[in-house]
Amino acid sequence: MCTLEKRGNIFFLTLTDDDEHRLNPKLIDQIRSALHQVHAESTRGTVLVTKEGRFFSNSFDLAWAQAAGKCSSRQRLGHMVNLFQPLIADLISLPMPTIAAVFGHAAAAGFMLALSHDYVLMRRDKGVLYISELDIGLPFPEYFMALMQSAKRGVESSEGEGRRGGEDGDDPNKGFGSMEL
Repeated sequence: MCTLEKRGNIFFLTLTDDDEHRLNPKLIDQIRSALHQVHAESTRGTVLVTKEGRFFSNSFDLAWAQAAGKCSSRQRLGHMVNLFQPLIADLISLPMPTIAAVFGHAAAAGFMLALSHDYVLMRRDKGVLYISELDIGLPFPEYFMALMQSAKRGVESSEGEGRRGGEDGDDPNKGFGSMEL
């Protein structure tokens, strides 16, 4: 489900196994456990969250929620939403910069997982960030809205800073020196 490896001052938390990395209680628990380990061992460094496969994270594991039957699927979905909030808080409160390497799709809760990092690194030609709840009219938890509003303010305040396009802007690994992604 996920692995944690430290190379130098960089912790690599990699989502593994299932290509879509759908968030269910087991994966959420494993990610939180890895983040607690990072926090306990924290020294000067950074955390890079990446993935194996096509998706960064394709939201909550709806198949897990629906496996309980129609009556219980809403309860299971609510349970995942409640479990996910402390994961977001864990990421936001780490005492070191965090980077989401989104080289694939990040949908719904996967998008929120990416937004909870200090930086989101994407290629221009691959990957999509989207909120599928908008298409089907699902309400957002309050903490999803707060996270999106915070990210919007961050983008607005950084407009005009840094390079956009051009020679240096075309290299998605620019600025990472010898770090291998």
